[in-house]
Amino acid sequence: LGLCPLPDSSDSELELSTVRHQPEGLDQLQAQTKFTKKELQSLYRGFKNECPTGLVDEDTFKLIYSQFFPQGDATTYAHFLFNAFDADGNGAIRFEDFVVGLSILLRGTVHEKLKWAFNLYDINKDGYITKEEMLAIMKSIYDMMGRHTYPVLREDAPLEHVERFFQKMDRNQDGVVTIDEFLETCQKVGGIRSRGHPGSCPCRPEPLPTSRLHVATLV
Repeated sequence: LGLCPLPDSSDSELELSTVRHQPEGLDQLQAQTKFTKKELQSLYRGFKNECPTGLVDEDTFKLIYSQFFPQGDATTYAHFLFNAFDADGNGAIRFEDFVVGLSILLRGTVHEKLKWAFNLYDINKDGYITKEEMLAIMKSIYDMMGRHTYPVLREDAPLEHVERFFQKMDRNQDGVVTIDEFLETCQKVGGIRSRGHPGSCPCRPEPLPTSRLHVATLV
């Protein structure tokens, strides 16, 4: 991936701008997100501590994420989540990718959060959610939850979830869900809960554990 090490200078405002693969400085990141300078500095220290190269590749992301779900297999869901954070699709999450996505999940508007969720479910990024894509996401979530949940989950539970999702979302019955259908339905059936996750919407991302990256407020 051509990872380059971070400089060994002190954690100062200037440190962000000295990372070679990260042109944005602290002021620019503050303008792009809803974090304060102090919050960004704290997030950066945590990010650098966990990811000294300055980049998170998919294997590292899966390793960190899987530790929060020892009862199941989080590998596939972590793959989908990684792709949602990897905004430019280069196979690595930079600090700015991380904080921009995190800002949306924590402090974004209803519209912003739902657009982020749609991007997660639209696996091939063609602007539509298909039943196959939704089933892949739901199976990965059930795999992550593990086989020892209570009450015990039936084998056909993911497919049932997908069918309910499409009954609510696919307004014109064409077999795919567009961003407009997704946004309109989610906002009508409950929108975003007070904690900031899509609430009664029939399909929402699982809470993202990021405490190892010093963002424990999300879980």
